[in-house]
This record gives sequence, structure tokens and C-alpha cells, in this order.
Amino acid sequence: MEFREFSAKTVDEAITKASIEYETSSENLEIQVVSQGKAGFLGFGAKPAIIKAAKKEIKEEFPEETAEPVTKSAPAKKEEKKTERPLAAKEEKKEQKREHKKENRKETRKENPVKNQEKVQEAAPAEKKPEEKPKEERKALLRTEEEIAEIKEDAEKFLTGVFKAMELQVQLKMEYKNEEGNLNIDFEGEDMGILIGKRGQTLDSLQYLTSLVVNKGREGYIRVKLDTEDYRNRRKETLENLARSIAYKVRKSRKPVSLEPMNPYERRIIHSALQGNRYVETYSEGNEPYRHVVVKLKNR
Repeated sequence: MEFREFSAKTVDEAITKASIEYETSSENLEIQVVSQGKAGFLGFGAKPAIIKAAKKEIKEEFPEETAEPVTKSAPAKKEEKKTERPLAAKEEKKEQKREHKKENRKETRKENPVKNQEKVQEAAPAEKKPEEKPKEERKALLRTEEEIAEIKEDAEKFLTGVFKAMELQVQLKMEYKNEEGNLNIDFEGEDMGILIGKRGQTLDSLQYLTSLVVNKGREGYIRVKLDTEDYRNRRKETLENLARSIAYKVRKSRKPVSLEPMNPYERRIIHSALQGNRYVETYSEGNEPYRHVVVKLKNR
């Protein structure tokens, strides 16, 4: 394998660059992390993350066909001849029963075409139910200044405890948007890559847990958004670039491409980025946490 070097602000972005260059998902790459990089403080002392990547060689193995020796034995043949007739008779009876059942089903369908059509119409929405569309928006509840202060205090108390256990010095900036019911929290400090985690998994987990804390025992729903070093916007731009690159590859090769597993939020970014594309379409398949987006050519 021939390794090539890629650099970016973070290791994840460097891996994404490699995936775009090799036109495949990260699962099919052999990756070596040379440097984790450093964010620095206010842009000073920042160092890029560096990786080496090569495309894995996939060898197709076919099972060897082995011919089983055929042994001839006169007594066995005689026994088979004896048992052939009763077995054939049983099979004929079974076939007759199956044909009879099929005819009965056809007759009942002809007799009740309206009921059958209703069943099909009822089942159709369930089969085509899109999972990736966002859930119905919950109405925000206008809160008093005291309630907002309590919400911020609960979030700060929880996150401060987490950072203390991780031995990290982090400054929090909170903003509550009353009309939308959103609590936006931004982190500042050194080594924020630890809080982001691989592809933002640590940040997403903290966001989920903080949401549970601030919504416990309260009416209405509070949407919590955690961010640091503008990671959310940078990740969105990276995914949108990846989506456009994969769409070009699909159009050129005319073969579908499966992306790596993503969370629902990131899958929606891919769907949204290619929603207006004239040549390709997207859908999701698989079960969590391995659910992923597939990009394929539109049927014309």
C-alpha cells in the first residue's frame, strides 16, 4: 500500500480529506495518525493535524469447489425405487392443496377489491415513512427570567462537575433564546479536541446528557446546543463538501456509494446538501449506531 499524507485543523477533517481523495469511506482506508494537531489560543500556536492514509487492498476469496465421490450400491438403488412412489404421491397431494389455496385467495381478492385496495393504501405510508425527516417541532414555552436563570444554573452545575472530573479548565458562555426555547452553550479553553471527540461523538454525548438535566421536571422542551471552536459549522461544511464530491463520483461511475455511519443530525446534512441535485438521490439504511446514507443515481 502506498501511503499519502493529509493535513487539516483536526484529525477528523484530515480523514475526510483522505476519503474524498480516494473516493471511498474511511472504513476502507488504512490510517496512521502522525500528529493530533493543536488548536492553540485565539489562533496563536495552532498546529495542523497530520495523517497518512492508504486505500486497503480488498481481496475476493472464492470457496473451492470439491466434488463429492459418488458411490454406487445396488441395494440402495432398490430401496430408492421402492420409496419413490409414496413420496411422489405425497408431493402431488401437497401441490394440489397449494393450488387450491391459491385459487381461494384469488377468488376472495376478486370478491373484495375495495377492502384489498384499502389495505394497500393503509400499508403504503408505513413502508415509505422517511426516518430522516426532523420530528415535529415542539412549541417553545415562554419562560420568566427566574426560570431561565435556574436552567442555566442546572446546566452549569452539571457541566462543571464533568469538567472537574476530567481535570479540564473550561469557560462556559450561555445564551437562552426565549422565543425558540434554545439553550446555546459554548466552551472555551485548551485541549478542546478532547471534548469534541472522534467525529464529535463526545460533544454529542455531553449535549444529550445536558438536555436530560435541564428538561427534567420542567414543562415544555428546551433544545440544548453545545459547541466549541465553531466545530458545528466546520463539521457541516466538511460534510457538505463530502456530499458534493460523492455525488460527482456517483454520477461519473453510475454506481451507488455508501457513506460511513453518522448520527441523525449529520445524515440530515447530507440529505439536505443533495436534495436539489438533478442527478442523484439519497436514502438511509441500517440500524443505529451503524445507520448510514447511500447516494445513488436517479432513475429516469
